[in-house]
Amino acid sequence: MNGSGTAPAVPRPAYRRMGVEQRRSQLLAAALGLFAHRAPEDVTLDDVATAAGVSRPLVYRYFPGGKQQLYEAALRSAADALEGCFDEPEAGPLTQRLSHALDRYLAFVDEHDAGFSALLQGGSVVETSRTSAIVDEVRRAAADHILHHLGAPEPGRRLRMTVRMWITTVEAASLIWLDEEKHPDLGELRDWLVDHFMALLASTAARDPQTARVVRRALALETREGRVGDLARRTVPVIGDAGHLL
Repeated sequence: MNGSGTAPAVPRPAYRRMGVEQRRSQLLAAALGLFAHRAPEDVTLDDVATAAGVSRPLVYRYFPGGKQQLYEAALRSAADALEGCFDEPEAGPLTQRLSHALDRYLAFVDEHDAGFSALLQGGSVVETSRTSAIVDEVRRAAADHILHHLGAPEPGRRLRMTVRMWITTVEAASLIWLDEEKHPDLGELRDWLVDHFMALLASTAARDPQTARVVRRALALETREGRVGDLARRTVPVIGDAGHLL
């Protein structure tokens, strides 16, 4: 208390100035946090401003196109993060590389929760040809990364189709996993998806010489204790029951 009997004024924190890119990144992070739990059409610029601790006019200064421009920028940011998930060093068995990539991808899905569908799978009233192109770019980038790890820079139609089919499976499995209240746990889902990819490759290899060569190269790096060895031990007994078909 001062001499007049009134409490001293508490100084308000000074407005923190940021560089253009730093402020833009802050606004995008706030928007992504909101889109992670609500559909884009349910998020307003006022919501983003409040989440970022700034004024609505400041949001408009960085995104004069309004919510549509902000949504597309947030989607681009999320797409960049997902593309990076598949950027894995060329070392170790293929299944190990896929596991590391899926760990990052599924962690993104887990973090963004219900907003994953709105951000990357469409179904929003703010979806446009531009947002659809961004999503498709993620799928193509993921396919390119995987084909690179398979040592197939010029894949034939069957191999390319196999990889793209698996990427679609990963997306669908992620959405179903969210719908199933995140069961099974992420580790089991990851291993299941890796097993699925190897089984899909093997199926294609039975019909396509290029894929057969790719599979042989990949298997040469696998170990008995690894994912393929475990998959073989679990599936051979099941296949053995169908011996009468041979």
